[in-house]
Amino acid sequence: MPEFGSAAKALSQAPEIVIFTGAGISAESGIPTYNDPLTGTWASYDLRNMETAKAFRENPPLVWGWYLWRRQQVSKAAPNDAHLAVSRLAKSGYNVSVITQNIDDLHERAGSVDVLHLHGSLHRPAAWLTE
Repeated sequence: MPEFGSAAKALSQAPEIVIFTGAGISAESGIPTYNDPLTGTWASYDLRNMETAKAFRENPPLVWGWYLWRRQQVSKAAPNDAHLAVSRLAKSGYNVSVITQNIDDLHERAGSVDVLHLHGSLHRPAAWLTE
């Protein structure tokens, strides 16, 4: 397949590779996306509004509970083949940076080192959560 050959050649000659990922990569590991319907406790909440400073000021126990639940979901998940493939590029000698919209740590657990979380990380609370 010529298109894969061209991509492999371009990668082999690149001084640095930046990989962008989003919810789809972690969905394969069982992490629900914001578009997936939730059940149980969180089914009646608009989760996009839950992760705000306003929500935290109005109901800190609820927001902490949400983040605890999300961390539990992530802790049960394992990096999948896509996470592992990204980390293998760096282990093969490529200078790889990952920019992700995900708040989980699956890239890091797969072995990626240079990871930027655009929306923050479940494992590093936002400043407004610690004030």
